Amino acid sequence: MSIRIKGAVCILACALFCCVPQVLFGLQWQILHEQADKIAPAEALASAQRSPKSLDSLYTLGLVYLNLYRTEDAEGMFKKILQISPSSFEAQWGIAELLRRKHDLKGSQAMLKNIIKEEPGFSPALITLAYIRYTNKAYAESLTLAEKVLSQGKGAVDTSNYTRALLIVAGSKGMLAHYGGPLAKVTHGLGVLTYLKKAQDLQPDTAGVLFGFGGFYLLAPTIVGGNSDKAVEYLEKAIKADPFFTDAYVRLAQAYKVKGDKEKYAFYLKKAKQIDPQNELAIDVESGKCDFICVGK
Repeated sequence: MSIRIKGAVCILACALFCCVPQVLFGLQWQILHEQADKIAPAEALASAQRSPKSLDSLYTLGLVYLNLYRTEDAEGMFKKILQISPSSFEAQWGIAELLRRKHDLKGSQAMLKNIIKEEPGFSPALITLAYIRYTNKAYAESLTLAEKVLSQGKGAVDTSNYTRALLIVAGSKGMLAHYGGPLAKVTHGLGVLTYLKKAQDLQPDTAGVLFGFGGFYLLAPTIVGGNSDKAVEYLEKAIKADPFFTDAYVRLAQAYKVKGDKEKYAFYLKKAKQIDPQNELAIDVESGKCDFICVGK
């Protein structure tokens, strides 16, 4: 083949490559999740408006809306992506995460299992499913899912989801220790604080990490570090960092109950129900069922 023909072939190949739509390549989800945690909402919106068919921009804006609890706006972005690229597992996960937040755990779980079957390394789906299994009190399954994310290594997972995995491991271990026998209390209970500290090293001021420590100090026996004053301190910081973090209000209410402040107990539990009337932890505590532990019951 002559040099001229080779050059023509290369030019044609480049032209064809440049014209291939973005939908055939998928999103660099790890980079986009990192970006969504840092970008200003106005900047994310402007980017999506400049490039209304850019899957990267639409997905980033959808993630920003998720962080802001703007459910309908987030859903609109993910559905727009699916109109352009119906096979986008990232957008499918976005819809599944919204279903979880709406307490449609069955519908969300069905979607997540299909996503994970096709994309077993997609950590956001593993994390959302881990939350669902935890909510369903399947703590061993929740632990396994979170450990799958950690096994990928920090280089393969965005910082927030890696931190969430550490927190889920800590929480699941805590519940397994609480409901297990002496061996479980040793094998799982002693590991809770270790994983919380690893999460703290990555994102010390995030609501999730603050909530994790607040929950530990509230629920742990005094002999291994339980401290109601520290629980209040961390949980108040958690709701300041994220005013829509319903679980943090519930645990803060419990912490004040332990301290004998019935007025603040009622106030924060009512606040939790105002934010999310279907919140599983609030319903559990108020009903007295206490599957998720009622301290001092």
